[in-house]
Amino acid sequence: MGRVKKSTRKFESKHLTRTLDDRKANKKVKQAYILREKKKQKRQSARAADGDAEDEDGEPKPKKLKPDGPQIFDDMSVEQFFAGGFEVPEAGATKKGKGKRKRDKTAEKVDEEMEDAAAASEDEDELANHKNDLGALAENDPEFYKYLKENDPELLDFTMAERDDLSSIDELSEDEEEASGKKKKKGKKERESDEVTMAEIKKWREALVEKKSLRSLRQVVLAFRAAAHVNDVEEDTKQGGFKYTITNPDVYHELLLLALKHVPEVLQHHLPIKESASGKVRVATDTKKYRTLTPLLKSHSQSLMHLLPLLTDAATQKLLLNSTLELVPYFLGFRKFLKTFLKTIVEIWLTNSTDEATRITAFLVVRKAAVVGDEGIKETCLKALYAGLVKASRQTTVHTIQGINLMKNSAAEVIGLAGMDKVGYQAGFGYIRQLAVHLRNSITNNSKESYKTVYNWQYVHSLDFWSRVLAMHCDGLKEAQEGKESPLRPLIYPLVQVTLGAIRLIPTATYFPLRFFLIRSLLRLSLSTGAYIPLAPLIFEVMSSAELKKKPKPSTLKPIDFNTTIRAPKSYLRTRVYQDGIAEQVVELFSEFYVLYCKSVAFPELAIPTIVLVKRFMKKSKNAKFNGALHLLVGKLEANSKFIQEKRATIDFAPGRKSEVEKFLKETEWENMPLGVYVVHQRKLREEKRKMLEESLKEEREREKKERDDDDVVMSDDGEESGSGASEFEDDDDDE
Repeated sequence: MGRVKKSTRKFESKHLTRTLDDRKANKKVKQAYILREKKKQKRQSARAADGDAEDEDGEPKPKKLKPDGPQIFDDMSVEQFFAGGFEVPEAGATKKGKGKRKRDKTAEKVDEEMEDAAAASEDEDELANHKNDLGALAENDPEFYKYLKENDPELLDFTMAERDDLSSIDELSEDEEEASGKKKKKGKKERESDEVTMAEIKKWREALVEKKSLRSLRQVVLAFRAAAHVNDVEEDTKQGGFKYTITNPDVYHELLLLALKHVPEVLQHHLPIKESASGKVRVATDTKKYRTLTPLLKSHSQSLMHLLPLLTDAATQKLLLNSTLELVPYFLGFRKFLKTFLKTIVEIWLTNSTDEATRITAFLVVRKAAVVGDEGIKETCLKALYAGLVKASRQTTVHTIQGINLMKNSAAEVIGLAGMDKVGYQAGFGYIRQLAVHLRNSITNNSKESYKTVYNWQYVHSLDFWSRVLAMHCDGLKEAQEGKESPLRPLIYPLVQVTLGAIRLIPTATYFPLRFFLIRSLLRLSLSTGAYIPLAPLIFEVMSSAELKKKPKPSTLKPIDFNTTIRAPKSYLRTRVYQDGIAEQVVELFSEFYVLYCKSVAFPELAIPTIVLVKRFMKKSKNAKFNGALHLLVGKLEANSKFIQEKRATIDFAPGRKSEVEKFLKETEWENMPLGVYVVHQRKLREEKRKMLEESLKEEREREKKERDDDDVVMSDDGEESGSGASEFEDDDDDE
């Protein structure tokens, strides 16, 4: 067997499944078309047989066409004539001088009624035959009948009432199509819309809740579509006017509540979502009910997508998203719509001004689509979330950092869902490779602005996001519980290499905040995965820089926030406040790095270089505050090394016995180690400082808001109209 071509493998991995599904769908359409043609031929042959029987009985045949005009009742039987209601068209309706004559309207109407009657009788015959077959099945094979009753009760409960309800929806749909067709021909007349009242809302609610009525469902969907486009003049003109109009705001509110709460319930009743033993969710798409309800699903889904970006109330947005959450399995059949709808939902998720509960609900909708969808939908969800995260992280401030962290943690969770192994690895490999390409281009390009493709918030947050992904799903404890290694673990090495390259791209004091931010990402990754990453040299480079060696200038600037800053302003360089901030970061990162290995049997050898270099730095440094913090750190490192040496003196195994080495101090908690006690205390101090900073920022925002409101009131009392304009400019400045 020859080697398979790369194009063939690519087609099998990306397009084969979709191609097979399309072929199956086309095959079903062809079979349905052939079945309809057979039924049509059967009805035509039945009518021809009736005509032959009448000829044999001796009844007179209709006269042939005369040369002076058409015969009105040509090819019409007696029964058809009487069924026409004795309506004789005018003979002068036909125009002279044309080679073809128009068909008589009465004959067309009679033919349509005859076809409808034949179809109705055929449906009744099918239902009767279906019931007879089920009755015979219950007698001949009671075990199989019992199995059907337990696993597919819909097959046994398909009653005449349901058939009538479905046929009524078909009739209403046909009426709407005919009305829209006439409207396109006329082009000028608009549809007379019905005003929705509270009485109708109450009637629809009772029908949906008590009877699960499909007719009421269709009416609610049509009214909801009009409500979604209530202020859309262009869409109203394009549609020629909707069937319903809503002018009362109370009716509008009640209609939204009715549609968003009860439409999913009725759909679940008539088209139940089934879950297989493997956890896959599916909807029976090959039933007559589904084919009948498909237009309603499409109309309702488009209304939801149109209305979602227009809502400003957080409670209504959350209600719409909760309603969409229940409808996600029904949308899987509309792939093109679902991809567009997911992007709209991601826009809600990434908007920082949106309520936090609404953002979480929007994420749950995307997560549900990733859970129940196939690989194509899973990939779409992951790409939409990542693109939304990159877009939202363009502007990172103290007000947006919490929302961005929420987005990173929630998007990282999706990659670890069941069935996401292949999609998650492919996406992670592709995006990390993209980050590596940007870094390589920035290194090889000699232009002054090339570094900006790497040293920006979007690139930094992308690296931090993938470190969170790998830390979350390559955790040693989680892998031990699952009994297998995570498929994402091979991505650790390339991510670490790209991050280290980004840190060393411009090793100047201006970008020390970026260095500290990425070192924290690597610390998180090393803590969860157990991978050793040599971070101490990166911190030594900061200590050996001129920023900490030279005497700082006095300054009254505010302390810099290293959590929301990747580039220090020029005004901060060589200042006391910036030097103190760097000193705090150095001590913190040293302690956080070495506490990861405070229980390691090799900790004394690991800590010796840092102890020597820090003592050498303290002899030359004149910063008393920094020297004091470093002296305390060195003391804790030496105490921890002494503790390990005492425990190590009692062991009787060599370093080559890895199983014994891993058990060393396994029962001892890291918080009880000398270095662990110090780190726990430092974390508490930093947490208290962070809370105080958040409270001061909150008070400052409230004070600014109050002052702005007072200014607006004063300006309005003076009779000036510039108050609103000033507030708009202030809002624009805040956005910038």
